[in-house]
Amino acid sequence: MLSSGRHLGVADVVGSNLDWTVQLDEVRVGFGPKQILKGISANLPKGKVTAIIGPTGCGKTTLLRSINRLHDRRPGFNLKGRILLDGESIYAGSTDVRELRRRVGMLFQRPNPFPQSIRENISLGARIHGLWSRADVSTKTEYLLREVGLWDAVHDRLSSTPFSLSGGQQQLLCMARVLAVEPNVLLLDEPTSSLDPHSTTRIEELIAGLKEKMTVIFVTHNLQQAARCADEILFLEQGEVVEQAPVKQFFDDPADPRSRAYISGWAV
Repeated sequence: MLSSGRHLGVADVVGSNLDWTVQLDEVRVGFGPKQILKGISANLPKGKVTAIIGPTGCGKTTLLRSINRLHDRRPGFNLKGRILLDGESIYAGSTDVRELRRRVGMLFQRPNPFPQSIRENISLGARIHGLWSRADVSTKTEYLLREVGLWDAVHDRLSSTPFSLSGGQQQLLCMARVLAVEPNVLLLDEPTSSLDPHSTTRIEELIAGLKEKMTVIFVTHNLQQAARCADEILFLEQGEVVEQAPVKQFFDDPADPRSRAYISGWAV
């Protein structure tokens, strides 16, 4: 449980709010007088990959970080509206933020390994949250490293620093670290923008396989990547939702002229 009380889902959801993992209900986010998000409402379904796309500065990363409560300590941060995870407000006063960040894992644009060993990078969070015993560490670390495609490269140096790895390998290590705490939702902020083609392909393969286990929401500027990886597209512009649609519909027959212009690469 995120909090002691239960909250209703957004008013326009038909049926059980548990059909949706993340609900955005008129979300407005600003920093001081500057408004970044201007009333975002969307339902991000379970077991699907949603790509958030849009021009630079439209609020994609701001939205993603808000779902993980990473703006809480930023000066001037203010949020109106509601963000709900399985029907519970993540900004309720009784929310356990540490537990929220376990349930809502995040992979950033650039790899950020901890200054511990490769083994500790993967196991530390899982042990802190009580998910792994010390007896689990060896077996589960190997399993996750195999899952992300790193085992062959690092199996003989698990006690070494992760900073000896390439950038792509570090990002795969960070992916394994996120998966170790068994999140319900995975947020990815342009996770392949600085990676080589091999590491990019591996991340995309992982995204495809993970959607059966969790909800995946990722930000990308790469429309080809969005078309390859996503089930749903959420297109933002100037802090507002322009269109949300299944991926094929969005790219083949977008409903809004601004979507058509963006896909075509023309300025509106």
